[in-house]
Amino acid sequence: MLNALIEADRVALLSGDVEPFAVPTDSGKGHEIYRCPSCKVAVWSVYGGAGPKLRFVRVGTLDDPAALTPDVHIYVRSKLPWIALPEGVPAFDAYYDSRKLWPPASLERRRAVLG
Repeated sequence: MLNALIEADRVALLSGDVEPFAVPTDSGKGHEIYRCPSCKVAVWSVYGGAGPKLRFVRVGTLDDPAALTPDVHIYVRSKLPWIALPEGVPAFDAYYDSRKLWPPASLERRRAVLG
């Protein structure tokens, strides 16, 4: 699954509605997956630490999912052994310290949203 982290005010649901499903996390901060009420496809997630200001949008639900390529792989500890990750893209067993990996412009966008 590919996610794109983006400010909630930049996300537009073009039709229909979504409904939240609460799921547990390792951090205990909570995680809601917003799904189509008809087919249950996940559209985006909101994590407790990021609050409602950021969304983890499922790239496969976008009009042009091929336009976004992964810049990091997380939670690879649960990756199936036959899945090959691309060379040159950082991979982490769990999450990672974004302050060490993200470009300054991305960090500034996150600071602007979260304070």
